[in-house]
Amino acid sequence: MHDIDHQPDNEVLFKVLASLDPQRAASGYQPALEETSTPAAEPVGDVIMYCTPWCPACRRARAYFQENGIKVVEVDISRDRASAQRVRGWTNGYETTPTFNIKGTIIVDFDKTKVAKALGLE
Repeated sequence: MHDIDHQPDNEVLFKVLASLDPQRAASGYQPALEETSTPAAEPVGDVIMYCTPWCPACRRARAYFQENGIKVVEVDISRDRASAQRVRGWTNGYETTPTFNIKGTIIVDFDKTKVAKALGLE
């Protein structure tokens, strides 16, 4: 069990799941992540937010963008595995949300200062 604001990395979750089924763990079973050989084209927009429905930082980012009248293209990486693969490429293999592509600047996690700077609001 963990606080929703501090979700462990997938590798940690896989280890816990493996411990629940020792026979599968002993066989070297690892869940396969759905990958594509060629990731789909990135959506078009000045602000692209890679997120998940349950991410508290994603909710804070949505509120920030709404308060500032900033249009955002959201991509749910729990459903779009090609985009999840893209995020892992930017985050050393992790599916960290939110991850942003703001006018070509990649920002991992919601940092208002970095986001404002990338948007030219500072």
